[in-house]
Amino acid sequence: MMLNENMAPLDKLELIDTSQRLGLAYLFDDEIKTILQSVYEHTHISTLDLYATALQFRLFRQHGFKLSQDEHGNFKTCHTEDLKGLLSLFEASFLLEEGESILEVAREFATVSLKNHTQLSKDQYLSMLINQSLEIPLHWRMLRFESRWFIDVYERKHDMNPLLLQFAKLNFNIVQATHLEDLKDAARWWRSTCLGEELRFARDRIVENFLWTVGVKFEPEFEYFRRMSTKVNSLITIIDDIYDVHGTLDELQQFTDVVERWDVNAIEQLPQYMKICFLSLYNSINQIALDVLREQGFHIMPFLKKAWVDLCKCYLLEAKWYYSGYTPSLQEYIDNAWISISAPLILVHAYFLLKTPITDDALKCLNEYPDII
Repeated sequence: MMLNENMAPLDKLELIDTSQRLGLAYLFDDEIKTILQSVYEHTHISTLDLYATALQFRLFRQHGFKLSQDEHGNFKTCHTEDLKGLLSLFEASFLLEEGESILEVAREFATVSLKNHTQLSKDQYLSMLINQSLEIPLHWRMLRFESRWFIDVYERKHDMNPLLLQFAKLNFNIVQATHLEDLKDAARWWRSTCLGEELRFARDRIVENFLWTVGVKFEPEFEYFRRMSTKVNSLITIIDDIYDVHGTLDELQQFTDVVERWDVNAIEQLPQYMKICFLSLYNSINQIALDVLREQGFHIMPFLKKAWVDLCKCYLLEAKWYYSGYTPSLQEYIDNAWISISAPLILVHAYFLLKTPITDDALKCLNEYPDII
């Protein structure tokens, strides 16, 4: 009802911004998109108001609208005591695109101005926002941590909306309860693998690996993504430690060969700890492939297997460098590391785990790594 009320465009933008920071915006995607489209097409906010134009710029950029960096007005004419406007400019500058030098200068200007005046703000709410942003800008924060922090901060705002605050607290607890069930599921799986007990040299960090998934997709409806991605993240961590801190070069070569063959009958050549690891990998990834085959009719095992084989081969190359005492050039390192950081593997799995409708064109792209990956 609030979103549909007849109010000034700036008030609507502020309501959208507040709902995003309180962790509520995902419930109103369609309404927010309609409002932003209407403001984008029909409203001209005065460029004399630094706060309003920077807020508009940030929200439009965030939601995919095309907007020139010149839309922010002349920030250098603003008064350095306009802390609200400077903070808004600072946050907007982190949505710059390559080559937008005006926004780079704007960020430097806003940063210096805010650092010089942080202690002068008599508004406790604004001071807290400034201090938090100077530590880590809004665009770089994890949404769930931001929501939990901002709920407490918003409560101190002199004109805060009590109904919105109560809604945010209730919603946070509802979503948190879903996350706890996801974590319980992940913990049961982790205990069933015995990886934490059998591979004492490796990192036992199931909660940390789960938290990564919340950072990617916190919304309740993506529980399958979180649960299965936690398994993927944990397996990456374990296998990384096998290659980095424990396995001999011969063992690592054997493990890489077994992963490439993807054959449980080939594990006899492996030491006990590697057998346990490979079987956990084999069962977990096959389960993902089975789920997709059952629900969408696509056989995705070749794409998942390719991602793991590529990762293990890159881990193996780094191990060979280490054991031979070889120091690669920066270019050699980068050519291998963009895969060994595991981001390509995580993204390939995420495409299937989010349960978006799979297309033949997308699968063709996954035969190679697209430029975006």
